Amino acid sequence: MTKTAAMIGGGVIGGGWAARFLLNGWDVRIFDPDPEAERKIGEVLANARRALPGLGNVALPAEGTMTFHATIEEAVHGAAWVQESVPERLDLKQKVYTELQKHVAAEAVIGSSTSGYKPSQLQEGFENAAQIVVAHPFNPVYLMPLVEVVTTEANTPEVIARAKEIITGIGMYPLHLKKEIDAHVADRFLEAVWREALWLVKDGIATTEEIDNAIRYGFGIRWAQMGLFETYRVAGGEAGMKHFMAQFGPCLSWPWTKLMDVPEFTDELVDLIAGQSDAQSGHHSIRELERIRDTNLVGMMRALGATNWGAGALQNAHDAARMGEAGLARNMGEVADLSQPILTQSRIVPLDWTDYNGHMTESRYLDAFAQSTDRLMEIIGCDAEYIASGGSYFTAETHIRHLDEVHAGHPIQVKTRVIMGAGKKMHLWHEMYEGDRLLATGEHMLLHVDLATRRSAPPAAHIEANLTRIAEAHAALPAPEGLGRAIGAAR
Repeated sequence: MTKTAAMIGGGVIGGGWAARFLLNGWDVRIFDPDPEAERKIGEVLANARRALPGLGNVALPAEGTMTFHATIEEAVHGAAWVQESVPERLDLKQKVYTELQKHVAAEAVIGSSTSGYKPSQLQEGFENAAQIVVAHPFNPVYLMPLVEVVTTEANTPEVIARAKEIITGIGMYPLHLKKEIDAHVADRFLEAVWREALWLVKDGIATTEEIDNAIRYGFGIRWAQMGLFETYRVAGGEAGMKHFMAQFGPCLSWPWTKLMDVPEFTDELVDLIAGQSDAQSGHHSIRELERIRDTNLVGMMRALGATNWGAGALQNAHDAARMGEAGLARNMGEVADLSQPILTQSRIVPLDWTDYNGHMTESRYLDAFAQSTDRLMEIIGCDAEYIASGGSYFTAETHIRHLDEVHAGHPIQVKTRVIMGAGKKMHLWHEMYEGDRLLATGEHMLLHVDLATRRSAPPAAHIEANLTRIAEAHAALPAPEGLGRAIGAAR
């Protein structure tokens, strides 16, 4: 089947799903009777276009086509994935599944965004129960990678494998829960924290802002990169988890939390919480808060990518899977045409690469060119394995020309020429483009170094041979304008 996804329901979650699929190259067909659906989804998509492409280090594929349809039958035509995101009413969901059973292709996966219902409740009474799984995401769907995939014995191994493959293919993480339970896993944690927070506000212990500060300045940061059990393992020190459990296990019998003892949801409690929340965040519109949230999430996940950890490791794997599609070579054999400059970077300018002038800051030009140098090194065989064996290239001199500006969210490509590659030296020329517009050039001289002595040394024979081969092929090209140029006026 073609890469077509159907969204049944286009609210906050359905719109987020639509954006995630669309920006990963899928065509998206939407059914939502809300007359404002197109506007609302358009606003969610605008935020997603701003944030998601800058999360990774490889350009996303060409955006798919989004269309709106008057019936479920029209929306699901040709869809390989159908995502139901209607309100949490079982009777409404079953009404939707009755229609889906009539019109969805037999090989398609039907995912439900439900946060509370078990898959068996959704499957009950339907002949196509094998197609129906819970695929519960987290907001914003276009950035947050987790999808709780909950299945039953009615689901075939083929459907489960296809669901995982599709979710992974759009840069998300399918957490497969093989045993169903109300509210799955993640929402049960959230509900426990939410109940305790309600009591803390009701009893006057803390305000909504103080509770949020306790999370975002404390354990929330730890949880974001290590989760619960790994965090507590570290808290156990050198003795590990057993020591932690022995030390803090007795706390479980202490009256620290209310847990299932929930305060009555009175108008007074609702007004108290809503009033505190307004005082805390009311000076921002919802769209402003969404953009602040998205910028923070992208920054955190990109930071995690630098250490190949947590959600950052997941994004790195997605980038690696996308390299070939983006035209980026991993080795000499994947370079399409050695006689032309080599594409060493194709990406979107991330949100955190801009400065107070609103365009890409000067340090990021160097960052981008350095990443392109790293890619060229990988192509010639100077990869992580080679560097671990004791050889690498160190930069000796750099000259960057800033020719034009570029902004967050804009696509850039870097094309690299090898000017010289004999002996210990590697002389590179990078050109950064947005489309046909030349943004900057970077000229770099590097020396091969023995990492044991930290002194220059000849590279391995195959490294020099690959570098020389590219340099000889590039020598036929006209000399680039600006090569060898120094800063300042000519004397």
